[in-house]
Amino acid sequence: MVIYLALGAAILALLVWSGRRPRRPGNQLRIAKALFAALVAAGAVAVGLRGEWMAGIALVALSTYLAHSARPRRDSAAPPGRSDVSMSLDQARSILGVGPAASRAEIDLAYRRLIVRAHPDRGGTSGLAAQLNAARDRLLK
Repeated sequence: MVIYLALGAAILALLVWSGRRPRRPGNQLRIAKALFAALVAAGAVAVGLRGEWMAGIALVALSTYLAHSARPRRDSAAPPGRSDVSMSLDQARSILGVGPAASRAEIDLAYRRLIVRAHPDRGGTSGLAAQLNAARDRLLK
């Protein structure tokens, strides 16, 4: 019984710790969650073989949750094709926040400033990153 309490406290501590981190999971966190999900699944099998079905079912549910949360997220906001064809110069300027007389250096600086926040690896969406890329490409052509 004590081992279950210790295991539950460790799982709770891990979930609280991972919940306080920024919502930008990298590969290390996803791999760690997947490995922990596999470990919990193995524990569920061991507990189930000992005849403790309720604890086994709880561990299977926890393993399923961890495995699901370890999967990379896919954003549905990404455009299916290139969107810079239909983007006007005014739209591109407003997306990047530059004026009509902006130089190449100003456009690059505005793009870098925005893509740092909007990149999918940094917690942004792929749709917004695609719009920024399309706006930069449209203005630099």
